[in-house]
Amino acid sequence: MASQETNGGCSVLTVGSFALDNVKTPLGEVVDALGGAAVYSAVAASFFSPAMIVAVAGEDFPPEHLKFLEDRRIDIKGVQIVPGKSFRWWGSYEYDLNQAHTLRTELNVFSDFHPVVPESYRDAQYVFLANIDPDLQLEVLDQLHNPKLVVCDTMNFWIEGKRDSVIKVLERSDISFMNDAEARQLCGTSSLVKAAETIRSFGPSVAIIKKGEHGALMFTECTHFAAPAYPLAEVKDPTGAGDSFAGGFIGYLAHTDELSERNLRKATVYGSALASFNVEDFSLERMRRLTQREISDRYEEFKRISYFEETEMFDHDHVVIRRG
Repeated sequence: MASQETNGGCSVLTVGSFALDNVKTPLGEVVDALGGAAVYSAVAASFFSPAMIVAVAGEDFPPEHLKFLEDRRIDIKGVQIVPGKSFRWWGSYEYDLNQAHTLRTELNVFSDFHPVVPESYRDAQYVFLANIDPDLQLEVLDQLHNPKLVVCDTMNFWIEGKRDSVIKVLERSDISFMNDAEARQLCGTSSLVKAAETIRSFGPSVAIIKKGEHGALMFTECTHFAAPAYPLAEVKDPTGAGDSFAGGFIGYLAHTDELSERNLRKATVYGSALASFNVEDFSLERMRRLTQREISDRYEEFKRISYFEETEMFDHDHVVIRRG
């Protein structure tokens, strides 16, 4: 991963939300902390490739948050700062950290948001449509010239209320991200294998299904790949884990500019690594301290976790484990 230090390769365009989050978990809480799908994913992508953001924030959005993004060499020309209050989310987690409980949501300036892609972004080759209204995702696609890779995310709210628009986005995407519940909801099946087949039939060549603390599954035309979750002794805040996963995934692909299945598998593991770091602290605090060496080391740990020998013929009577 020495070449990663250059932060080279293609740029990643991320379109999504800026937010101020109020989060409480069994290990603490934060108030008006930096959040939003665009933020988490762009920061994760920036460890591999240059990143650009299209989003909206209110005039109350703290300048230090924008400076943090610029310090990460993330281009924020596409961030609209408009009169009014920023999008805010209040959520809590109990000991089942896979389940977020939304206590309150204030869309504020996000309710009137229409993404405007700056001219300098329109040739972007790698595009991540983070979890926003699918009609807005379509607006973004209409402004782009000819991206090489479009990755999209969604959520149960849009699947329930705007299913047709979600499918239209999938028709124009190359890779889709959903969690297991969203995939089952969209496709009307309990089988994730069948759900992945249905998702791929809508348009994407690759369907990635996130399973939280149980890892992620990647389905292509002929194969599937299972990436484990990294075993952590303590999870402080799972907010943004899925967005960090997606950002790390597309950031690595943009860095290498290679879309082979072998590289997609590596990108899935790098995405899992970024997500595992994100949940170690609240908001983006762990990402602020994260180093390239830590990412490389954790990737190697993922390899060790997943390694097993090739099958061999052996004598079933051979004693492998002896006790006493």
